[in-house]
Amino acid sequence: MRSYGPGRAALRNLSATALALAVVGVGAVPAHAESVRERQWHLDAMQAEEMWKTSQGEGITIAVIDTGVDPTLPDLQGQVLKGKDFSTHPGDAQDDYRGHGTRMAALIAATGAAGPDRGSYGLAPESKILPLRVKNSAKYRNEAEAQRNFGKDIGPVIRHAADSPAKIINISMGSGEGSRELRSAISYALAKGKMIIAATGNTGDGGNTVNYPAGTPGVIGVSAVDKDARSTDESQAGKQVDLAAPGENILSACRIGSEVCTSDGTSNASALASASAALIWAEHPDWTANQVTRVLVNTAGGPKNGDERDDFIGHGAVRPRVALKNPGDPGDPNTNPLPGPYSEKKAAADAKKPAKPGSSEGEDDKQPAAAGEDDSEPNWLGYGLATAGILAAGGATSLYVRHRRHTTTPTHPTAPYGPPPAGPPTPPGQWGRG
Repeated sequence: MRSYGPGRAALRNLSATALALAVVGVGAVPAHAESVRERQWHLDAMQAEEMWKTSQGEGITIAVIDTGVDPTLPDLQGQVLKGKDFSTHPGDAQDDYRGHGTRMAALIAATGAAGPDRGSYGLAPESKILPLRVKNSAKYRNEAEAQRNFGKDIGPVIRHAADSPAKIINISMGSGEGSRELRSAISYALAKGKMIIAATGNTGDGGNTVNYPAGTPGVIGVSAVDKDARSTDESQAGKQVDLAAPGENILSACRIGSEVCTSDGTSNASALASASAALIWAEHPDWTANQVTRVLVNTAGGPKNGDERDDFIGHGAVRPRVALKNPGDPGDPNTNPLPGPYSEKKAAADAKKPAKPGSSEGEDDKQPAAAGEDDSEPNWLGYGLATAGILAAGGATSLYVRHRRHTTTPTHPTAPYGPPPAGPPTPPGQWGRG
């Protein structure tokens, strides 16, 4: 049997699974004998096994601000700290009231302990998860009320994370409304030296309104890409997109059915971006959040057309493998390389820029992430992660049904990652996709 980690028992068990499910609330359906690990295409695309020889995220704690994290799943046993509950639900931060937070934690830190048939792996399997459970937006009378209160609800959670040992704060949720409370909490956490990574949202094929905290200055907004390193239809676009990561047909451990699920969305991308940062920070523990961020940006697989960034994948798909091999100069430890897109000066400059020919935000204008010179599969490895499907502050928020992908021909070769996992249709639900 092949080893998936360098001499670590927790990573030796590869999984062969009964299958996947299409998102929250649906049990997995048996499909074929291919192992769960073999179905985690994003780990192959990112060349996780190669990275794990150098770093597995050891010594890094990631605060997962979400619906709670269930530590009893085999793949998460020993990975989840006590955490803190900020919700109105019974139980504590280790009781997941929707299942979303558990899936995010598994994408980051799962160890494959469920065994060779069903074990799944996180990208940073030696990192630890600090679960911080937030209020369920369904407790509000309507979506407008939930969004108005989002900053007030999540602000204290972010401040708690800032005061904790966690170096990275993952927020795979958001609201269409920013607020003073949210900005203040973000500023507090940044001043404490934390890295904040948030999903940009899943309404790219709908309203595409700016999602917060991804749109808050200082937060790393992550969009989602598919196996071809192209932005997914639902992944939101705009100046708030800083990086990208895999977000489509992502397989992970979960709380329901066979305890293996598939999902789409920027939530997945955000979690994988956080895990990517953990891999780098574990290898360079003396770096600051600003330096880790700079290396993530400098080593990202930028737009294929050579632009420094675009509104779909930002500076490009995260490539921690490249960063671990050749991080380059991490730069000034005290200067944030991504201060935020919404300063008045930058907004004014952007408004004066003439549009480039063919720059309308159609499917044909989406630039896939470029690959590094040493990449054997040029399509992938420039991808990024982040298509958060949770308007956590949108209690009555309807699920945006995923549109069929447009039929435009990709401008780059197709990566040989095999067929996506099969599964039942995505059910409606408050938390949406991944």
